[in-house]
Amino acid sequence: MSILIIVASAILSVAAIVALWRVVRGPSIVDRVIGSDVLLTTLILVVGTEMVATGHTRTIPFMVVLAATALLGTVAVARFVTRPEATATHTAATGPASAQPDDTEKGMD
Repeated sequence: MSILIIVASAILSVAAIVALWRVVRGPSIVDRVIGSDVLLTTLILVVGTEMVATGHTRTIPFMVVLAATALLGTVAVARFVTRPEATATHTAATGPASAQPDDTEKGMD
C-alpha cells in the first residue's frame, strides 16, 4: 500500500504545481479561478489520501469546508465576471440613487 501512497502523492504534487502555475500566470481572472479551484480540489484529494493512509475520518469536516470555500469562491467570481458593464458605468455616471431628489423633496421648496 505504501507504493500506492507514493504514486498518489507524486501525482497530486504535480497537479498542485500545475494549478499553482495557472493561478500565478493565468492571463485572465477566469484562468486564475479555474487554477484555484483545481488547487483546492487537489488539497481535498491530499487530505482524503492522508485519511486512507492513516485509516481515520477526523478530517472530513475540513474537506467539507474546503469544498464549500471552493464553491462559494467560484460562484462569487462568476457573478462578478458576468456582471453587465452598462449597469456599472451608468451607476458611476449618475452617482448613487440617494443623491437624486425624489418627488417628495420637490414640493418642499
